[in-house]
Amino acid sequence: MGLPDKHLYQGEQIVVDLHPHWWYLTPRGAGLAAVMVLGGWLLIFDVGPDGSPGTVLNWAAALLIVIALVGFLVRLVGWRSTNFVVTTDRCIYRSGVLRKTGIEIPLERINTVFFSQTVFERLLKTGDIAIESAGEGSRQTFSDIKNPTQVQNLIYQQMETNENRKYDRIGGEAREAAQGSSGSVGLSVAEQIEKLAELRDRGVLSDAEFDAQKAQLLGG
Repeated sequence: MGLPDKHLYQGEQIVVDLHPHWWYLTPRGAGLAAVMVLGGWLLIFDVGPDGSPGTVLNWAAALLIVIALVGFLVRLVGWRSTNFVVTTDRCIYRSGVLRKTGIEIPLERINTVFFSQTVFERLLKTGDIAIESAGEGSRQTFSDIKNPTQVQNLIYQQMETNENRKYDRIGGEAREAAQGSSGSVGLSVAEQIEKLAELRDRGVLSDAEFDAQKAQLLGG
């Protein structure tokens, strides 16, 4: 079950949507397998004098199998309902079925992304991701992430793309404002050129755009 589209902003897109690594299921899965082997052996071979498996030990083994199976199914549902999502605007973590918990971290507020792996986790291609952001509770750690090094690089790529998109939007608005001001009545030609120079110095306008706007003002 992935993140529903209704939770996305307008124009936002999902880049990656991950459930925890399969190692998340392994402890309870291994426990279930061990209990089933032991319980099966008791149910088959530990029979009473009349050949019926009706001893207290047999019933205890059957109960233990049921408990281990329920525990594994609960873990499986938890795995299925846990998502670590990177979008074009945010990092999102959600978990839980009846009681939902989650956190959202805007890309522009992220300062640093860390990952950690033991030698064993490197073999399994799993590990932890820690995201340090501005504000209270600035460090959040997420466990059992698939390929944490790739996820770290992906977050940084989206941060850079998001930053470039933001500057492009601001630059476009500034250019529109500059073009609008070039025809305004309240400013002299010298004042309009001065404002264009400020935009050029801030990197909003290129030298070519500045020269074109200046030539238009002087030619008018």
